[in-house]
Amino acid sequence: MTAIQILHNPRCSKSRQTLALLEEKGIEPEIIKYLETPPSETELKVILTKLNMSARDLLRKGEEAYKTLNLKDTNLDDDDLIKAMVKQPKLIERPIVINQDKARLGRPPESVLDIL
Repeated sequence: MTAIQILHNPRCSKSRQTLALLEEKGIEPEIIKYLETPPSETELKVILTKLNMSARDLLRKGEEAYKTLNLKDTNLDDDDLIKAMVKQPKLIERPIVINQDKARLGRPPESVLDIL
C-alpha cells in the first residue's frame, strides 16, 4: 500500500492543522515540502485529476506571482497555469493530502478525512 502523502508548507497554519489531524488519526504521512521540491508538470496533472479540479481552482490568487504573471487572464489554459505553478510553487493551494487515487485540499483540514 502506498503511504498517504501531504504536500505541506510548515509556515501555513492550515497545512500544520491538516498534518496534526492526520497524526491524531495515527497516520504518519510522507511529508512533501512542495516549496523545496515542487511537483513536475506531469505530477501536478495527476494530482489535479485526483482532486477533480482544474488548474485554475488550485491557484492561490492572493500571491504576488498571480498578479505579476497575469494568471487571471482567462485565455490561459490548464497547461499554462500548471507551468506557472511548477515554476512558482507558492501558487499551489495547500495542503493537499493524497491517498492512492484520491486527493483532497485541506481547506478546511477535516475535508481530508473522507479519503483516509
